Amino acid sequence: FREGNTFNAVQQQDRAQVVVLDANTRRQLFPNKANVVGEVVLAGNMPVIVIGVAEEKPSMYGNSNLLQVWLPYSTMSDRIMGQSWLNSITVRVKDGVDSDQAEQQLTRLLTLRHGKKDFFTWNMDSVLKTAEKTTYTLQLFLTLVAVISLVVGGIGVMNIMLVSVTERTREIGIRMAVGARASDVLQQFLIEAVLVCLVGGALGISLSMFIAFMLQLFLPGWEIGFSLTALASAFLCSTFTGILFGWLPARNAARLDPVDALARE
Repeated sequence: FREGNTFNAVQQQDRAQVVVLDANTRRQLFPNKANVVGEVVLAGNMPVIVIGVAEEKPSMYGNSNLLQVWLPYSTMSDRIMGQSWLNSITVRVKDGVDSDQAEQQLTRLLTLRHGKKDFFTWNMDSVLKTAEKTTYTLQLFLTLVAVISLVVGGIGVMNIMLVSVTERTREIGIRMAVGARASDVLQQFLIEAVLVCLVGGALGISLSMFIAFMLQLFLPGWEIGFSLTALASAFLCSTFTGILFGWLPARNAARLDPVDALARE
């Protein structure tokens, strides 16, 4: 807890008029207060005393802007809702306890008390496992899309460089005639292919950062970050793509015979 504590068993039993705030609610109600424990707020029409402020914890979807407060369930049911029964309960198991086993034991206990199974259980571990599988599938799909994009882009670079070699045949012949080696020509066209890919990578990164910036303007709750590792990996992939798909045009240029190259129009 950031401030104070949660309610205890005595407060639960006595239906105490106490409340625990989350960090967002604390900032909204008491922006300039150093300590809000002991302050009085209204829950509906009922005054309640603040006894604690929970630590801010981001959810699996990022930081939430929702305002949340917690009251003893006895206070909530009797004093606010006017009913003595619960329509749902949330159970948290200790670390190291198997959630499936705990769910089975809880189901047996509630069935024994109710005389029949007139309820359902929802295990968050199952939801998290489903979310993890979905995330993994999405990552595979995005990886496949990225690989296909690299291959398509690389083929485009290779075609451009092949056309460039064809159009610059006489230039290559003149360079070789005045002393350029095959390795020099190979290096020149490889560097050109890598530069084309690096420019494309830089444009792609700039576009993605601009889109992220625009999303943050229109969706203030979203936080989009770029890691230096990801940016460096993008440039390395661009370099590797340039070398891989620029090799064939560069090799073709390096293998040209100077006499034949000069004889072409």
